[in-house]
Amino acid sequence: MDQAVNDESPGTSTPADWTAPGAFGVAPGVHRIPLPLPNDALRAVNVYAVEDPDGLLLIDSGWALALARERLESALARLGYALADITRFLITHVHRDHYTQAVLLRREFGTRLALGIGERPTLELSASGAEPRLNPQLRRLRRNGADDLAGRLERSMTSRAPQWPWELPDEWLAPGDITLAARTLHAIATPGHTRGHLCYRDAAGGLLFSGDHVLPHITPSIGFEAATAALPLADYLQSLRLIREQPDAAMLPAHGLPAASVHARVDELLAHHAARLDATEQAIGSGAATAYEAAGLLTWTRRERKLADLDLFNQMLAVLETAAHLDVLVLQGRLRAMVNDGTTGYVPR
Repeated sequence: MDQAVNDESPGTSTPADWTAPGAFGVAPGVHRIPLPLPNDALRAVNVYAVEDPDGLLLIDSGWALALARERLESALARLGYALADITRFLITHVHRDHYTQAVLLRREFGTRLALGIGERPTLELSASGAEPRLNPQLRRLRRNGADDLAGRLERSMTSRAPQWPWELPDEWLAPGDITLAARTLHAIATPGHTRGHLCYRDAAGGLLFSGDHVLPHITPSIGFEAATAALPLADYLQSLRLIREQPDAAMLPAHGLPAASVHARVDELLAHHAARLDATEQAIGSGAATAYEAAGLLTWTRRERKLADLDLFNQMLAVLETAAHLDVLVLQGRLRAMVNDGTTGYVPR
């Protein structure tokens, strides 16, 4: 497919399909480059190319796949750049669709790679191989009454799964300013989706590179990582409030089209989770005793599907998200948690 170089700044027309290949201008010197995610429901991840006199900066990198590299190389060529011209990657978080292509390009071109310091525990586990794939999630499923689901998911996994290039970055980022020649970006710690997720604010340009923290049409998974936080949903809600307290900005998300106001979407996400907390509390009041049982009483996706109608991986995410909501309800004093024979149960206050 021919690749496009288009303008989709606020107020301009945008492509009907946000995953279409190309380089799309979202602000002066900033271009959105969608890269493919085969066999993933999200279909694509947005990488943002930021032009600067000191060199080309990329926010996120895409998945370490041959097609993603091909699309990135083609899009950059239309902007007048080559892969070797990338001087630095700023990564929002350590999930493979954001991080792993940067590792391969660093091996080839020596590009510097920066990642939030909060991602270090998960990345060190992944890089060392000390925590086999999905083991933390399987343990959490069993603690939340989903032994059968954990067993089915474990049996479905193949030992021949690809080994992604988990290597440590050149630079661990703490919250604060990142000074470029032509602009200043501010790294904002926004834990929840992962422990070390960062958003990057360009205050002068009125932009927020929101990663997976604020997405236009879906709510991100919470705490899907090897080194999980104690209360990932509580972290996520606090991170949303932090973004809401700052000046509004154009939202440049990792999945989906940009939008003129990140505040508008944050308000929707906060309202969604408030309603979800109410529904989860009602599930316990209706007789569910564990996160697995409560997830079975709730509906999922915008199509309001039943838990059993989801594939195994998304059933896992649904149960773990329910557990995260239940833990916040306990924190708020609305439910009480008890552990019996290694299984966490919940009862109304």
